[in-house]
Amino acid sequence: MSVRVAPPRGGLAGTVSVPGDKSIAHRALLLGALAEGTTAITGVPDGADVAATLGALGLLGAGVARDGDVVRVTGAGAALGRAEPVAIDCGNSGTTMRLLAGLAAGGPGPVTLDGDASLRRRPMERVAVPLRRMGAEVETTDGHAPLRVRPGRPLRGVDVTLPVASAQVKSAVLLAGLRARGTTRVTEPLASRDHTERLLVHFGATLARDGTTVTLAGGQRLRGAAVSVPGDLSSAAFLIVAALLVPGSTLRIADVGINPTRTGALAILRRMGAPITIEAPREVAGEPRADLVVRAARLCGTTIPAAEVPAAIDELPVLAVAAALAEGTTTLVGAEELRVKESDRLAALAALAQLGARIEVRPDGFCIHGSAGRPLRGGRVAAHGDHRIAMAFAVAGLAAVDGVEIADPACVGVSFPGFFATLAAVGAPVAGDGWGG
Repeated sequence: MSVRVAPPRGGLAGTVSVPGDKSIAHRALLLGALAEGTTAITGVPDGADVAATLGALGLLGAGVARDGDVVRVTGAGAALGRAEPVAIDCGNSGTTMRLLAGLAAGGPGPVTLDGDASLRRRPMERVAVPLRRMGAEVETTDGHAPLRVRPGRPLRGVDVTLPVASAQVKSAVLLAGLRARGTTRVTEPLASRDHTERLLVHFGATLARDGTTVTLAGGQRLRGAAVSVPGDLSSAAFLIVAALLVPGSTLRIADVGINPTRTGALAILRRMGAPITIEAPREVAGEPRADLVVRAARLCGTTIPAAEVPAAIDELPVLAVAAALAEGTTTLVGAEELRVKESDRLAALAALAQLGARIEVRPDGFCIHGSAGRPLRGGRVAAHGDHRIAMAFAVAGLAAVDGVEIADPACVGVSFPGFFATLAAVGAPVAGDGWGG
């Protein structure tokens, strides 16, 4: 299967929505399972990653009922889990695996966590190390999945300083800390996304935040709650860049999460000259959201330092595409984490050179000399089984002579199953047999 995305004759236009934020959905589902009573979650996306977490909840003893984008979770409270061994398939979802490791560390019985070939390549010692310090037995397979987690009896709260900013590892430690004795304190070198902390408060927990340190007392009981999941800003970023690159475009993206730990890409794009307007801001269930309006613009290069990487980590592939069409040079540093995502995203982005972009991939980032708006060449690229790489090159196709063909594009279903249909709906020429149009 393949899909070709080509430049439209006119601008992209319309009002669109994006799938619910899967980072928030994962956490709301898991906290609902740990809570007492029923949690109703609206806006749950259909992607494969969230489906992996949904499947895990039933195996651990929580009740789950889905009706469209609404999921009702009947929590098991602090007793969540089973005494007998449980094996969970996490698919391609690193969030599912790492957060479940923290959840399983405080449960009643052993849990084995496995996933697909891509997930088996991702590093798991980073979550195993702090959980072992809390008293859990965690075995990895040469530092990777499968993971085998045997709960500590009892878990104990600890002070953890993470060597790399990671919302997944931080969240795993906090989930374990809920069922630990004493206080758990997690410190990061840079602030990562804080959805777990916001949702913990929404579910009735008390915690303290001081800079990049989060402190949580164990033994707290969560209460079922109503959670509305906003649209995923990471998914919206691909549509934002698409509108920026196609002359004459105006797009409105409705009801998108604008959590300040996630808006790094917006700040970078604005620095590059992007006219992005935030309209109707509001807060629901502890998470800020708004409508985003974006218009086409000429972009200029910029420097993306390491301090900006955590708040823009998932959007960096499409920011590379924006940089390739900008005027001037864009440099990214401190992004080694891109090497251990669903693919080696830095290596995958080197294929921009096949399309005529001037890119130098470095161990921790890249240097891109933009074309100042001159179109890229057409070509065929591989998605490497990575949804964000597939979507980034689709956006590149909008600004490439004869377009870009993406091989094996079905991986976009991990986070944005309707991505190609959405592009087509706003005016992009999309053809092929891998997008459902």
